[in-house]
Amino acid sequence: MSRHTLLLLSFSPISSDPRVMRQVRLFAEDYHVITCGYGPKPEEAADHIEIPVAYKPWRLNKIAGALLVRAHLYRRLYFSSPRAQLVGREVARRGGVDIVLANDVFAVPLAVALKPRLGVHADLHEYSPGQGSSRVWVRWTRPFLVWACQQYVTQVASVTTTSPGFAAEYEEVFGVHADVVPNATRHRADLAPTPTPSTIRLVHAGAAGRPRKLEIMIDAVKDINARTPGRYTLDVYLVPGDATYIRELGERAGDPAITGVRLQEPVAFDELVPMMHRYDVGVFICPPTTFNLVHTLPNKIFEFVQARLGLIVSPSPSIAPLVRDHGVGVVTEGYESADLVQVLESLTVADVERYKAASHAAAEELSAERLSAPWVDGVSALAARASGPRAAAEHGRA
Repeated sequence: MSRHTLLLLSFSPISSDPRVMRQVRLFAEDYHVITCGYGPKPEEAADHIEIPVAYKPWRLNKIAGALLVRAHLYRRLYFSSPRAQLVGREVARRGGVDIVLANDVFAVPLAVALKPRLGVHADLHEYSPGQGSSRVWVRWTRPFLVWACQQYVTQVASVTTTSPGFAAEYEEVFGVHADVVPNATRHRADLAPTPTPSTIRLVHAGAAGRPRKLEIMIDAVKDINARTPGRYTLDVYLVPGDATYIRELGERAGDPAITGVRLQEPVAFDELVPMMHRYDVGVFICPPTTFNLVHTLPNKIFEFVQARLGLIVSPSPSIAPLVRDHGVGVVTEGYESADLVQVLESLTVADVERYKAASHAAAEELSAERLSAPWVDGVSALAARASGPRAAAEHGRA
């Protein structure tokens, strides 16, 4: 019996998109996986539809695209775009597909329009209408995303997103139930907690964006080390972003020999967990400057756990319960430098050892292998449709 064809549709460079590559590896054994996105075919995929990078804009003529956006002609803008036209032709040439797993809201209208034989699962990643906050973004981009959610996300068979806060918002605003699949990383059974030295080694890795206010962590460590020299080090690995902001952070960090703070070059995604394993505590203080930052549940939380670190996190509603429930670290009272200083002042080597042990105990439960179940459930429910109502009912009882 031939395997079902599963199209993994994403307007991203597939091979360098960790979340989509999780899906490729998860389904490659049981389905005929066709990937569709920018860049070359992932090794694990059976087939690939490559979208030229030149097709990223909605229109090759930017003025024409801007006029369609201004007129709110979203359907025309979307479906007559070069990328949508290309994907439609390539899928038709292959005789269609059984199932589409659409990544992020931008891919959902096309997934629905392709009319897969068994249906669509939408993985919405973050809360799309909350991704931006600038006046231009709110005026021009947000209405398009709301249109896509109202007209197309409501048509799919099942939905996932990356945090409980995003799931709640999709339900409240659009009446769409979404299960949660966090951006977890694979289980690292080869790693174990390392001994904690008297100078506790802190680490943070992530994007260099002003809304994240990374200076909060820098200032806190500088403050502690000014009063108790050598108590902590903080290494900050920044993904390239706002160059001016990165330069300002470097100036703020000062001399590492005095402040204990160093800005480091970014490392490849696959190297993050081994790199973090050299440290003792992962720090993530994220002020609630945007809706999506309020409800974020970022990959670094799960990377800290797989690296067998203790955690210090801000009281973000999707992060704090996970840290408390598993006992892997401590939650600050608030989002300011003084709140982090308060935690750092009282933290002991014995505390860190206890948090590291808890991360070790929770590593399998908080791995990608365990937390990807809603993807499997959603796609399996669609596959069960091929055998009729009885098979679908049996799947539901399984």
